[in-house]
Amino acid sequence: MDEDRRAELMAPDSTNFSSSMTDSGSHCKDFDQYFLHVSLLPAVFIILLLSLVERRKKIFAFERRFMPPCLSGRFGVVVPVDFLSTLENRWSYAFAFGAVAHHMVNLIIDGSSPLPFTLPPPLKIFMYMVAAVKVGVACIPLFACFSTPHHLLGGVLGLLYSLYWFSLEVYELRWCSDSSVSKGSLRDYLLAKEWLLDVPHLACFGFLVCRFGFLIVEDILIRLKKRIKQEEVNKAQYKYVQRLLQRPADRSVEKSWFQKNVYEWDPYFQFPTRIISTVVLCFFCLYLVMLIEQVASSFTIDLLHEVQDFTFLNQTLSKHLNYFKYTWYVSSACASFSSVVHISSVLVYYRRHIKSMWAGEKIYLPRNYKPSPTVSLGGSLKYPGYQIAFTVWGYLLVHFAMFVGGLVFVYTVISPIELFGFQRWLNDLFIVLANFLVVLAVMALQRMFLHMFFLQDKNSPTDEDKPLALNNRKAFHNVNYFLFFFNTILGLMSCVMRLLKSAGVGLMLLPRIERAIMPQGFENFDKSYCTWLGMIITDHHHSNPVLVCFCHLLIKHTPWRVGVYESLHQESEFPAKERARARWLLMYTLVRNPKLILLRKQAKQNRKDTEFAFAWAVSHTS
Repeated sequence: MDEDRRAELMAPDSTNFSSSMTDSGSHCKDFDQYFLHVSLLPAVFIILLLSLVERRKKIFAFERRFMPPCLSGRFGVVVPVDFLSTLENRWSYAFAFGAVAHHMVNLIIDGSSPLPFTLPPPLKIFMYMVAAVKVGVACIPLFACFSTPHHLLGGVLGLLYSLYWFSLEVYELRWCSDSSVSKGSLRDYLLAKEWLLDVPHLACFGFLVCRFGFLIVEDILIRLKKRIKQEEVNKAQYKYVQRLLQRPADRSVEKSWFQKNVYEWDPYFQFPTRIISTVVLCFFCLYLVMLIEQVASSFTIDLLHEVQDFTFLNQTLSKHLNYFKYTWYVSSACASFSSVVHISSVLVYYRRHIKSMWAGEKIYLPRNYKPSPTVSLGGSLKYPGYQIAFTVWGYLLVHFAMFVGGLVFVYTVISPIELFGFQRWLNDLFIVLANFLVVLAVMALQRMFLHMFFLQDKNSPTDEDKPLALNNRKAFHNVNYFLFFFNTILGLMSCVMRLLKSAGVGLMLLPRIERAIMPQGFENFDKSYCTWLGMIITDHHHSNPVLVCFCHLLIKHTPWRVGVYESLHQESEFPAKERARARWLLMYTLVRNPKLILLRKQAKQNRKDTEFAFAWAVSHTS
């Protein structure tokens, strides 16, 4: 009895253990919510601090009267990401998006309300809007620390904040992996593979930590005058304009096959932040969807294997299960390769289209396509989300279509050959395709007879083809009459083939929003293609290297930049003194240029007095 009592005391309490595991599992499930709520306070503090060091160009009168000079013009607007014009930290922004996308996806899939009360179902969209704002506020320091002109402060704050997120992510991965108890469900099967889901955004956080550390070291070296600060204007834009002004080479450089057909690297062209971030997020989302799909399929296959052990048709079920399993994996590999090609083609077609727009060529735009500025700017806003969504849905639909096509191939080719042999399958295939082969032969004979008997001879032996001139007209009219009825049957088969080809091409081009699926004249019905065109037009108007370089040179050589009139705008002067100086300059300008009096606002309101004033001014200046 003493030994039994001692064993009971030494044994752990199963009830307490299971309850603790249940509590830890529930906390693990809500860890993302707690993590985002805790991150809001330091995120708001970082935003306010960056806004404090940011100076506004416009200073209001009440700031000069009631605020101390050190706070005058402070608390400027913090811009997280500039998608239109900036070319700095492009990969940093892309990896920052990759690091925070995991939390947004989890928040949408979880569906838990961020509000302390429950909204009615018709107003549930506001819950998702609040959730999106919460995630945006929590993630904004990772972007604002890159965009701030104060690199040292942004680097330190970004390093601390990214280390804080990285440590919590690692802690969540370790804690949830220890607290999850396998119960045989799909959720537990996914939790066992959760570390594969966390690898991409953990790698993104590692990149951000290294990048913020590099910014700190670089700014310190600049302050110690051991490194020269880079110019404000990107050098690639200057090089691009200089190459346009150069005389073209007499001999063209011979290009390789890869440069002609796939991609040719241009050292003077840089992709904007929007395109880089979109491509990185497309790869991230594609990896996430593929991993979830493969984990779910592995769980289903294991479940089917367990069901197979309890049936008496083990061999038959095993055979068909292997067909489905191998077809699924092969189609998944083909669909993923197709998606990777589609994502990579975004870079190729963007550079091709935008460079043609810079050159003044609009060959890639539809005929008579004149979008409004609102539509173009809206396309620039909607493009990243559209591209990511079309990439994910394109992979899923293409995978399903390839899977169905693979099963058709297996049960019409592989299985009959395995059962009856290749010769019998070939005979059955010839019987099925006999009529189709006859139709193809008749069509080939039509083309051959047209070429041989109903076209005149070549005008010159060097011509590639015969001219479009009829020969043997009476025979041609008879053949045309009798084939009129037979071509009706061919038209039916051609209609079916056209439908299948259109469905196949439309399905394969679903992720390619840079191409219009609709036929010519109906491109406006393809809203995704219009989104791409609007984004291209917006980038053309805001990032043209010739225009950007001209504006920067104009600003650089303006008298305000040189400092001729710098003494006229001192912040320490009083408003009354500035007002008196402005009125004196106005009076002096009008005396020297009397005709400007008629262009003033008062001149339009009181025309009679203005005419007397103008006459007086002309008489006294003459």
